[in-house]
Amino acid sequence: MPTLLLVDGSSYLYRAFHAMPDLRTSQNEPTGAIHGVLNMLRRLESDYQTSGIDYKGCVFDAKGRTFRDDWYPQYKANRPPMPEDMVRQIEPLHAAIVALGWPLLMCDGVEADDVIGTLTTQAAAQGVQVVVSTGDKDLAQLVGPHVSLINTMSNEVLDEAGVLGKFGVPAERIVDYLALIGDAVDNVPGVDKVGAKTAVKWLAQYGSLDGVIAAAADIGGVVGQNLRRALDFLPLARRLVTVRRDLELPYAPTDLQPRPRDQQRLIEIFAHYEMRSWLREVQSDDAGGAVPPAAAGQTTITSGQANLLADDAHRAAYATILDRPALDLWLEKIGRCPLTALDTETTSLDPFAARIVGVSLAVAPGEAAYLPLAHDYPGVPPQLPRDEVLALLQPWLESAAHAKIGQNLKYDQHVLANHGIHLAGVRHDTLLQSYVLESGKDGVRGHDLGQLATRHLGLATIPYEALCGKGAGQIGFDQVAIEQASEYAAEDADLCLRLQQRLYPQIAADAGLSRIYEDIEIPVRDILFRMERTGVLIDAQLLTQQSHEIGKRLLELEARAHAAAGQPFNVNSPKQLAEILFDKLGMPVKKKTPSGTPSTDEEVLSELALDYPLPKILLESRQLSKLKGTYTDKLPKMVNPGTGRVHTSYAQAVAVTGRLASSDPNLQNIPVRTAEGRRIRAAFIAPPGSSIVSADYSQIELRIMAHLSEDARLLEAFAQGEDVHRATAAEIFGVQPAEVGPDQRRVAKVINFGLIYGMSAFGLARQLDLERGAAQAYIERYFARYPGVAGYMARTRETARTQGHVETVFGRRLWLPEIRSSQAARRQGAERAAINAPMQGSAADLIKSAMIVVQGWLDAESLQTRLLMQVHDELVLEVPDDELARVRSELPRLMTELARLRVPLVVDVGVGANWDEAH
Repeated sequence: MPTLLLVDGSSYLYRAFHAMPDLRTSQNEPTGAIHGVLNMLRRLESDYQTSGIDYKGCVFDAKGRTFRDDWYPQYKANRPPMPEDMVRQIEPLHAAIVALGWPLLMCDGVEADDVIGTLTTQAAAQGVQVVVSTGDKDLAQLVGPHVSLINTMSNEVLDEAGVLGKFGVPAERIVDYLALIGDAVDNVPGVDKVGAKTAVKWLAQYGSLDGVIAAAADIGGVVGQNLRRALDFLPLARRLVTVRRDLELPYAPTDLQPRPRDQQRLIEIFAHYEMRSWLREVQSDDAGGAVPPAAAGQTTITSGQANLLADDAHRAAYATILDRPALDLWLEKIGRCPLTALDTETTSLDPFAARIVGVSLAVAPGEAAYLPLAHDYPGVPPQLPRDEVLALLQPWLESAAHAKIGQNLKYDQHVLANHGIHLAGVRHDTLLQSYVLESGKDGVRGHDLGQLATRHLGLATIPYEALCGKGAGQIGFDQVAIEQASEYAAEDADLCLRLQQRLYPQIAADAGLSRIYEDIEIPVRDILFRMERTGVLIDAQLLTQQSHEIGKRLLELEARAHAAAGQPFNVNSPKQLAEILFDKLGMPVKKKTPSGTPSTDEEVLSELALDYPLPKILLESRQLSKLKGTYTDKLPKMVNPGTGRVHTSYAQAVAVTGRLASSDPNLQNIPVRTAEGRRIRAAFIAPPGSSIVSADYSQIELRIMAHLSEDARLLEAFAQGEDVHRATAAEIFGVQPAEVGPDQRRVAKVINFGLIYGMSAFGLARQLDLERGAAQAYIERYFARYPGVAGYMARTRETARTQGHVETVFGRRLWLPEIRSSQAARRQGAERAAINAPMQGSAADLIKSAMIVVQGWLDAESLQTRLLMQVHDELVLEVPDDELARVRSELPRLMTELARLRVPLVVDVGVGANWDEAH
């Protein structure tokens, strides 16, 4: 059968706009949706090129009202206006689709769905197989013997069996199903409280929507009442969700034959919108690879666009170094290059296990090379000996005078260290540049090289999986053919230099961002490498003993839980637990999961534990089980056999506030408020002849709040060295500090820390188990006594709304993409983040600065003391006994003098044989 491929272009547009990063040209023209739609179209055509496409069309909604607006004025009324950046991309997208040979279809007064429905029905009647590419569930009603749907984003294909499997009803009942559940996107109300399960149940029982309506009087419960209230609207709802199939269109399915691509027009579009990878493809398709002259009446290619095309052509000039003369040439190049990009290809992602397979270098955009050293497969070309080559590279690699750039060079530094090479001269890192410049910014999804290349260069990179595969069949990079490996690896180095030219000038132009990047993130990168390399000694035997004791405690708690429930049940089964808590014991349902079942998460159990014994037992059991699985069982197995230590990994480019993230193992989430958590810290030990030293900033975020708000009373409390929680309690309750009781201080402490995180009266009431009115009165009294804090919060919210971001004391920019959201919950969440982020971010900048200052002092004094860990506001060191007195006395001075705030900084220093004793 011939095939008609119909694309729901409007669906593609919305999905691409919201899924793609905020790509822009050098002239600030948005291009993310254009990239996304064209990529989906290319993938779709690629999937169907073997079977062939006889007819195709891309269908978009036309501007203006449709017949559904006449039927129901509230139709789609809750949709916000189309974003301006999306509007700006529609015209060039349409032009590109037409130039690619797609018939572009729009029909006034109807929706794209109706055009698709009509063409589908006509084609199927003529014996044409129809494939509709969409993400719109409404079009499932079109599926039939010769009609199927495909979703390019999820690879989901829906035929008749697929529709039944996904929705629980056949395609011919989709309209009835949609009328019952409603469509929030189109503002078509269904029957209140009727979801997919109820709709499927009713349609199976009564056959159709008409059958459900006829039986409405017999359906009991709340849903029955809701159904009867909706009876008058249901016929209209059915009409609204029904796709029309009888339009009079000016074209027939067989008119939609693919058209030749307009190469000249494509070059103009892709050059203007700086879509480099697409330009490269058009160039390769064009005879001779040259840019054809502009036709009469068409846009002439500018010199800048010509440079862009030349830049892409230059990209193909990567070299592969397979002999000594080529190596000597590149050794000379990197020796005189002011900034060289460096990347390694390895045998493993584990930085301590990885060995080098090859090295890539770039000395200028487009001028890059790959040096294969350990590829191993049948027929592999001769390669230079790895050890000899690394020995030749070592002086340059270890030279601080030769500046280097890379993407996450900390990993490459570990790999080189595995070969006895100590990398120096790391001047730039594109991962950190992106992190400093755009972390948390709207549209930014990540900082890996492929994402950066797409976002800033418009280049589609070669994916790792294209070379090595994925899953069980994935091969090692050493088994990749050198020719393919060379293009992939050299591209990585090349892109680093290209990105450096885009990203770094933006950082250098801003004093605050430059300070964060140059003075904090780049220097701390090397300290994190050293900390990871050092690792920390643990007492594996003590952890094993603790694990056994926790196991016994878990069995006891399980027996108590069974007794409290009156029957045995699986404490790890949410379904069984919900049945016990809510069905058998009748506890109130606090919230539901997305599937509609009662939630038994930690928040729910914490709330229920205030009134019932079983949830409290379950909470303790969960906390102990997590400790056992995450730490006491796991940590002994993570000891590196070569070093005898546990080596965590610190990620710089994760938390938008600048905080570090620890993983494998996570050393920052070991609880300190429970006895069991503190016992785990006791297993982090110093070797004989040394001690563990902990240096912790005292109440740092509250001090930063005082600094930022400039509140007179708060500044005075810290200046006088008062207990700030006691001072706050005295202000709120109108008593002398000496008269403050424990409960009053507890209330003040919760308010002090809660306001940092934007806590509302409702949140305060829940945490203190108060009436909401009483909590609100406490907050109002607090702000009355600390007006500077209230003023700071108001100013910060306004600044965030105006700028879209806030900043730390040190100049880090913290983006708040939801600050102007039309959804109140998201906007309020962003406002809370706006208040907290400068404090948490400033604290993160401060502790990183402390690491730099402390490590600099240790190096300058040639001390053997080593930084082991950074945990939020705390530094943990391993100190030889003969250096202990000196380190203990110097740490507070070093850490408090590095920044001048309006309040004094205080550092508490503890010493012990293990981390728990020192903390």
